[in-house]
Amino acid sequence: MSSPDPTDATPGSAPDGTPGSAPDGTPGSAADAARDIAEVPAAELVTTACVHLMSAAAVKCGLAEDAEEAGHLDLAEARVLITALAGLVTAAAPEIGDRHARPLRDGLRSLQLAFREASVVPDPPGQGPGERYTGSVV
Repeated sequence: MSSPDPTDATPGSAPDGTPGSAPDGTPGSAADAARDIAEVPAAELVTTACVHLMSAAAVKCGLAEDAEEAGHLDLAEARVLITALAGLVTAAAPEIGDRHARPLRDGLRSLQLAFREASVVPDPPGQGPGERYTGSVV
Protein backbone atom coordinates (compact mmCIF):
# COMPACT_ATOMS: atom_id res chain seq x y z
CA MET A 1 0.00 0.00 0.00
CA SER A 2 1.43 3.38 -0.98
CA SER A 3 1.29 6.52 1.11
CA PRO A 4 -0.96 9.37 -0.05
CA ASP A 5 0.56 11.87 -2.44
CA PRO A 6 0.65 15.31 -0.72
CA THR A 7 0.15 17.01 -4.09
CA ASP A 8 -3.32 15.42 -4.33
CA ALA A 9 -4.51 17.25 -1.22
CA THR A 10 -6.96 20.08 -1.76
CA PRO A 11 -6.34 23.49 -0.20
CA GLY A 12 -7.43 23.46 3.43
CA SER A 13 -6.96 19.71 3.74
CA ALA A 14 -4.29 17.52 5.25
CA PRO A 15 -1.91 15.57 3.01
CA ASP A 16 -4.23 12.59 3.45
CA GLY A 17 -7.09 14.68 2.02
CA THR A 18 -8.88 15.02 5.34
CA PRO A 19 -11.02 18.17 5.15
CA GLY A 20 -10.76 20.78 7.86
CA SER A 21 -7.03 20.67 8.41
CA ALA A 22 -4.27 22.47 6.59
CA PRO A 23 -1.35 20.65 4.94
CA ASP A 24 0.82 21.36 7.99
CA GLY A 25 -1.74 19.66 10.27
CA THR A 26 -3.13 22.84 11.86
CA PRO A 27 -6.90 23.24 12.11
CA GLY A 28 -8.45 24.27 8.77
CA SER A 29 -9.79 27.69 8.02
CA ALA A 30 -13.28 26.41 7.15
CA ALA A 31 -13.84 25.03 10.63
CA ASP A 32 -12.37 28.16 12.21
CA ALA A 33 -14.53 30.41 10.04
CA ALA A 34 -17.69 28.48 10.92
CA ARG A 35 -16.88 28.68 14.62
CA ASP A 36 -16.05 32.40 14.37
CA ILE A 37 -19.23 33.27 12.47
CA ALA A 38 -21.32 31.25 14.93
CA GLU A 39 -20.12 33.51 17.75
CA VAL A 40 -21.23 36.75 16.04
CA PRO A 41 -24.74 38.02 16.91
CA ALA A 42 -27.17 38.26 13.99
CA ALA A 43 -27.66 42.01 14.50
CA GLU A 44 -23.92 42.54 14.08
CA LEU A 45 -23.83 40.47 10.88
CA VAL A 46 -26.75 42.41 9.41
CA THR A 47 -25.18 45.72 10.42
CA THR A 48 -21.85 44.73 8.87
CA ALA A 49 -23.53 43.78 5.59
CA CYS A 50 -25.38 47.10 5.59
CA VAL A 51 -22.20 49.06 6.24
CA HIS A 52 -20.54 47.38 3.25
CA LEU A 53 -23.52 48.22 1.04
CA MET A 54 -23.54 51.81 2.34
CA SER A 55 -19.84 52.27 1.72
CA ALA A 56 -20.04 50.95 -1.82
CA ALA A 57 -23.15 53.04 -2.58
CA ALA A 58 -21.50 56.18 -1.20
CA VAL A 59 -18.54 55.73 -3.53
CA LYS A 60 -20.82 55.04 -6.50
CA CYS A 61 -22.88 58.17 -5.67
CA GLY A 62 -19.73 60.24 -5.83
CA LEU A 63 -19.44 60.90 -2.10
CA ALA A 64 -15.86 59.67 -1.90
CA GLU A 65 -13.07 62.17 -2.32
CA ASP A 66 -12.32 62.61 -6.04
CA ALA A 67 -14.87 59.89 -6.92
CA GLU A 68 -15.94 61.57 -10.13
CA GLU A 69 -12.40 62.26 -11.31
CA ALA A 70 -11.34 58.72 -10.45
CA GLY A 71 -14.25 57.28 -12.43
CA HIS A 72 -16.07 55.82 -9.44
CA LEU A 73 -19.33 57.70 -10.01
CA ASP A 74 -21.82 55.14 -11.29
CA LEU A 75 -25.45 55.88 -10.48
CA ALA A 76 -26.76 52.69 -12.09
CA GLU A 77 -24.62 50.66 -9.69
CA ALA A 78 -25.52 52.96 -6.80
CA ARG A 79 -29.22 52.36 -7.51
CA VAL A 80 -28.77 48.60 -7.16
CA LEU A 81 -26.77 48.94 -3.95
CA ILE A 82 -29.20 51.39 -2.36
CA THR A 83 -32.21 49.26 -3.29
CA ALA A 84 -30.56 46.16 -1.81
CA LEU A 85 -29.70 48.13 1.33
CA ALA A 86 -33.27 49.41 1.63
CA GLY A 87 -34.66 45.90 1.34
CA LEU A 88 -32.26 44.54 3.94
CA VAL A 89 -32.79 47.39 6.40
CA THR A 90 -36.58 47.27 6.02
CA ALA A 91 -36.74 43.49 6.43
CA ALA A 92 -34.25 43.31 9.30
CA ALA A 93 -35.37 46.35 11.33
CA PRO A 94 -38.08 44.56 13.36
CA GLU A 95 -35.67 41.73 14.13
CA ILE A 96 -32.56 43.71 15.08
CA GLY A 97 -34.35 46.40 17.07
CA ASP A 98 -34.44 50.15 16.89
CA ARG A 99 -31.01 50.58 18.48
CA HIS A 100 -29.38 48.97 15.44
CA ALA A 101 -31.94 49.90 12.81
CA ARG A 102 -32.11 53.67 13.42
CA PRO A 103 -28.54 54.48 12.28
CA LEU A 104 -28.99 52.17 9.30
CA ARG A 105 -32.19 53.98 8.30
CA ASP A 106 -30.42 57.34 8.70
CA GLY A 107 -27.53 56.21 6.51
CA LEU A 108 -29.92 54.82 3.92
CA ARG A 109 -31.87 58.07 3.80
CA SER A 110 -28.65 60.05 3.38
CA LEU A 111 -27.65 57.85 0.46
CA GLN A 112 -31.07 58.18 -1.15
CA LEU A 113 -30.81 61.96 -0.90
CA ALA A 114 -27.24 61.94 -2.24
CA PHE A 115 -28.38 59.82 -5.17
CA ARG A 116 -31.21 62.25 -5.88
CA GLU A 117 -28.76 65.17 -5.76
CA ALA A 118 -26.25 63.43 -8.06
CA SER A 119 -28.90 62.48 -10.65
CA VAL A 120 -29.10 64.64 -13.74
CA VAL A 121 -32.67 63.46 -14.32
CA PRO A 122 -34.37 63.10 -10.93
CA ASP A 123 -36.67 60.17 -10.29
CA PRO A 124 -40.32 60.96 -9.57
CA PRO A 125 -41.16 60.87 -5.85
CA GLY A 126 -41.42 57.27 -4.70
CA GLN A 127 -39.45 55.96 -7.69
CA GLY A 128 -35.90 56.54 -6.41
CA PRO A 129 -33.62 53.72 -5.32
CA GLY A 130 -35.11 51.77 -2.44
CA GLU A 131 -38.18 53.98 -2.18
CA ARG A 132 -40.53 51.08 -2.84
CA TYR A 133 -39.33 49.80 0.57
CA THR A 134 -38.91 53.07 2.45
CA GLY A 135 -41.48 55.36 0.91
CA SER A 136 -40.72 58.62 -0.83
CA VAL A 137 -37.57 60.44 0.30
CA VAL A 138 -37.59 64.16 -0.39
